[in-house]
Amino acid sequence: MTPKIVHVAVFDTLADWEVGAATAHINNDAWHREPGAYRTRTVGVSTEPVTTMGGMRIVPDIALAELTPADSAMLILPGATGWELGELDPFAQKAREFAAAGVPVAAICGATFGLARAGLLDDRRHTSNIAEFLAASGYAGGDHYIDEPAVTDRGVITANSTAPFEFAREVLAALEIYEPEVLDGWYRLFSAGDPAGYAVLAEYEARQAAI
Repeated sequence: MTPKIVHVAVFDTLADWEVGAATAHINNDAWHREPGAYRTRTVGVSTEPVTTMGGMRIVPDIALAELTPADSAMLILPGATGWELGELDPFAQKAREFAAAGVPVAAICGATFGLARAGLLDDRRHTSNIAEFLAASGYAGGDHYIDEPAVTDRGVITANSTAPFEFAREVLAALEIYEPEVLDGWYRLFSAGDPAGYAVLAEYEARQAAI
């Protein structure tokens, strides 16, 4: 099986905690319905190394100019200080290409500001850190703002900075990595430490091992 690639944008001051729950489980074959179906690859403005907010050094796999929707299953956009400054607008423009091609886009925290400024949230239900944060972008979608941790509408996922597991749940659902009841167990375990969620995943893993 040729794996489908989920591209994760990387840049200086990337907020480490916001996307790790999603990316780790995109690559976790042990719990996939289709082991080997997905892999993550990083994309930077260039292939020069970047440094995250937590001080982690990442060398992007590809440059943004090389990325096309046809080669990707999803584009994930983490938060960073550069979004409000306009420094990361090229990633928002790439997100427009993805949305136009029907390929999902997932944005969290400051990346939602970039999507708003690019017009992607003008007619979609969405969320962010707070409504006032997005209003500062000058976008026209304020009436579609929903005060929820994460929201999906027509292939665009948005989330606030304190909702990495809700964000991951929406990402994993869009990719159909887990059956709905397994995804619910995954969320209950990792977001709240619910033992019932562990039981669901243990039973699912046993079924996968028997295939």
